[in-house]
Amino acid sequence: MLIRYSTWCLLWILMLLNIVTPLVSGGPIERRNYWSNVDDNYMWKEFAVFERDDSPLVQPAKVNHTLPPKYMSPEELEKLTLEQFKKLKLNYTEVISEIDEDLAEGDMRRGRHLPRLVDKALRLFNLKQVVTEVETSVMSKVSCTACKAGVGLLQHYIRGGKTTKDIEQIVYKFCVSLQIQTPRVCEGFTELFGAEVVYVLKRVQIGPDEICSFVVGDGCEEVYNPTHDWNVVFPPVPKPAPKPAPSPKELVSTFKVLHLSDTHFDPYYHEGSNANCKEPLCCRLTNGPAPDVQSAAGRWGDYRKCDTPKRTIDHMLQHITNTHPDIDYIIWTGDLPPHDVWNQTREENLMILKETVAQMVKTFPGIPIFPALGNHEAAPVNSFPPPFVQNDFSIKWLYDELDNQWRKWLPTSVSRTVRRGAFYSVLVRPGFRIISLNMNYCNNKNWWLLLNSTDPAKELQWFIYELQSAEFSGEKVHVIGHIPPGYSDCARIWSRNYYTIINRYEGVITAQFFGHTHFDEFEVF
Repeated sequence: MLIRYSTWCLLWILMLLNIVTPLVSGGPIERRNYWSNVDDNYMWKEFAVFERDDSPLVQPAKVNHTLPPKYMSPEELEKLTLEQFKKLKLNYTEVISEIDEDLAEGDMRRGRHLPRLVDKALRLFNLKQVVTEVETSVMSKVSCTACKAGVGLLQHYIRGGKTTKDIEQIVYKFCVSLQIQTPRVCEGFTELFGAEVVYVLKRVQIGPDEICSFVVGDGCEEVYNPTHDWNVVFPPVPKPAPKPAPSPKELVSTFKVLHLSDTHFDPYYHEGSNANCKEPLCCRLTNGPAPDVQSAAGRWGDYRKCDTPKRTIDHMLQHITNTHPDIDYIIWTGDLPPHDVWNQTREENLMILKETVAQMVKTFPGIPIFPALGNHEAAPVNSFPPPFVQNDFSIKWLYDELDNQWRKWLPTSVSRTVRRGAFYSVLVRPGFRIISLNMNYCNNKNWWLLLNSTDPAKELQWFIYELQSAEFSGEKVHVIGHIPPGYSDCARIWSRNYYTIINRYEGVITAQFFGHTHFDEFEVF
């Protein structure tokens, strides 16, 4: 049974997993050159050149950690569910209330008359629903229609010879006139995303239907496009017959594992600032002082549209070390920067990466940490060009620094794949391997995939090579990443290929761990 776990760390919930040794130890660990017997027509030699360090990074477990309870009573489960629902309902109600206020102000227009086209757009689209769906990544036909209208308009201006600067100014005027966001946010969005979006749209030979089917995902009908129809290739090795997983024994050595994700550190969080602002991210000095006590940002954070102050992350990590001094290793599945996606720079995102890594090194000295890349680490957000993009838009600035920072825990042998595509494979202990994937190559909000979504960076083919090597060696594998496959933010064609791989190597992969959704979830494949 394969378990996919997507953790919720936005509210700094700590999940400690006691992983029983039989679930992660595989049979023989002697490495033999099995690949020499595989047909040369298969592309295995391309990945065999990647250096591989098979020195175990975690020593065998010596502690019998207390196993968690096998079940909760119906009464306990109901109580826990209701408590979590109350928090979620509070957040949802506040966000909807703020959007309603925005729309009410938009209807009044503050004495200004909007152009006829804008008035028509306001009547045609339910903007409140579109904004909500973009925030929650749960898209419907309303968002699909809005996407097609926007893309069609952009392509019309591109064909008409408008410059990138002209298009940015037009989009800014629409954003302000429709009161989609504040002028400051509208300006930041258009300047940060404009050049990239126009660059991509100038080079694709598809229209709004195909583009929005890919970008919006489930909210649009799937439109066939040969550009996004591809299949990974498997080596000519028969799939072994599945074997039932053995039941964990009570008195065996175990590992205690910490999973951290989506901390979204905001260096500009300010206690007492307005937590009830009109922008996507609040609780900053730029949002002004709180108009009343109820609107003030708290010392440790706020459940409204705010990210995490450093003191809260420090306190959380210190609590973990005090409460659980016997952690064996940590999986860390990305999203370190805040949600000020209209105001980010490469330099600031790298600063947050370095500061957060230093914080982890200081807090957990000597404990192996296995990181994965989130979608917010790029500037602009979700922008992860494939390796063939080598101009000013290249993502090399991020991947090279990731390699420098991750090397504090990972062997030098992973540098080649980290710098190529921010993915890697390491041996945790004899018979047990962790594979970290860059899930941004499945991210359907990554506009660069419109140019060519066919296995960017050849990550999935490399994934197959690593899994086949693990199968040859009798290893078990845990997969970590950020965006869960099959989730609405993951491109359908990528998810299909991914689960084809999971199905083939079900005897090798024993668990998968992801973040991104900000919910505590278990899924059974």
